[in-house]
Amino acid sequence: MNDFWLTFHLVRADVVFSVGLVVAACVTWHVLLRKREVASAVGWIGLAWFAPITGALVYFVFGVNRVQRRARRLRSTIRRGGGRSAWPSPGDDDHLDPLERGIGRITARPTLPGNALQILHDGDQGYPLMLEAIGQATRTVGLSSYIFHLDQWGTKFVDALAAAKDRGVEVRVLIDGIGGGWLRSPVYRALAAKGVTAARFLHSPLPWRMPFLNLRSHKKILVVDGRIGFTGGLNIADENVMATNPKTPVQDTHFRIDGPVVCQLTEAFLQDWSFATDEDLDGDAWFPDIDGPGDAPARIIDSGPDEDIEKIEFAVLQAVACARTSIAIMTPYFLPDERLMTALSLASIRGVSVDIVIPEISDHRFIDWATWANVGPLLSDGARIWRCPPPFRHSKVMVVDGEWSMVGSCNWDMRSFRLNFELCLEVYSNAFAETLSALMQSNRGKSLTQADLDGRTLPARLRDAGVRLMLPYL
Repeated sequence: MNDFWLTFHLVRADVVFSVGLVVAACVTWHVLLRKREVASAVGWIGLAWFAPITGALVYFVFGVNRVQRRARRLRSTIRRGGGRSAWPSPGDDDHLDPLERGIGRITARPTLPGNALQILHDGDQGYPLMLEAIGQATRTVGLSSYIFHLDQWGTKFVDALAAAKDRGVEVRVLIDGIGGGWLRSPVYRALAAKGVTAARFLHSPLPWRMPFLNLRSHKKILVVDGRIGFTGGLNIADENVMATNPKTPVQDTHFRIDGPVVCQLTEAFLQDWSFATDEDLDGDAWFPDIDGPGDAPARIIDSGPDEDIEKIEFAVLQAVACARTSIAIMTPYFLPDERLMTALSLASIRGVSVDIVIPEISDHRFIDWATWANVGPLLSDGARIWRCPPPFRHSKVMVVDGEWSMVGSCNWDMRSFRLNFELCLEVYSNAFAETLSALMQSNRGKSLTQADLDGRTLPARLRDAGVRLMLPYL
């Protein structure tokens, strides 16, 4: 009997070992063909051979991009914000010309003139105007939000959307499958109960059928009748309304858009809706002819973990490379990869003023720790990092040379640049850039210095450096 069990265990060990070899070889084959980044590829291959079964499962959940083929199909089905750029270049020596052309190549979208932009501070200014627009809608409403709580203000949005549906408006609401609640999404249930057509982005209640935990829709979009648009960093939750003194206040910046670029914003929303639901929407109700009520040239830059990966990061790199005098950034999380850090350092070295505003204390302490371990070289090269006093500010803003601006949903971290579906708006307007620069200037608190970094205790340095190793997923 003992000989039998010994033989059994030996055979089982041989089978497990053989299966592990096959699994590790398959993962290696897939990684070599699919992963462009050397560090990422080496890491996945190492994990596969160190722990073949567990490593393969982890790679299956977090490492395999399953959205490419489906997203590629959608790129050819909805494309209405096209045409030729109407970039009013003042001369051949304008240093923003290469930036405009470069982002045009990156996005395959033109810069559209004639847009009017309104900056909205927090939910206090943003929510009433958004609700008013929904209340006046006559044909279509499209809303996409990462976080959408069924609280006081969330309920107002649910009621407004339901009222629009009841008066015959075509309403579509897209809520992220994780940010909007995974196990339970009260706002999704409330919308469904009122007959509003809603969907949850990349969601399944069964963990083994939800292999997209890292691929989130972080976009914030509202388009009404194809003519009025809202975008920025503002989610829908009571914590964004400062007048109510929320327990954990979140300051943010949102933008109302009137003009031709709303067509591109609508296009971006409908592509995501089609991706999530397989319903293709089009027609004049969503894409009417739009006059240009303003004078700001603008363009939408959207990205996702498909063939559009890194579009926003590439646009940022273009802007940093074209900067001559100043780069100003405001972001709730500042954890860019090495190439962006190097680009900012090189800009500072060549004499460009680089100023970055981050929260004094963010809503995730481990991100603060990783930031402290990551920014040393940037400070050494002359960039300045300013800490915004509480309450926590969630705004995402970039201004270059007081002429070019980018706003939207994208944080300065690898999750936003590489994993999430994000959307930004670039604007060529001195007046708009001046207003955003004043906003960032007013939120500068104490600067983060090299002395602050050097003054950390050894345990704190080790903690920060250890957390920094998780940079791709923070």
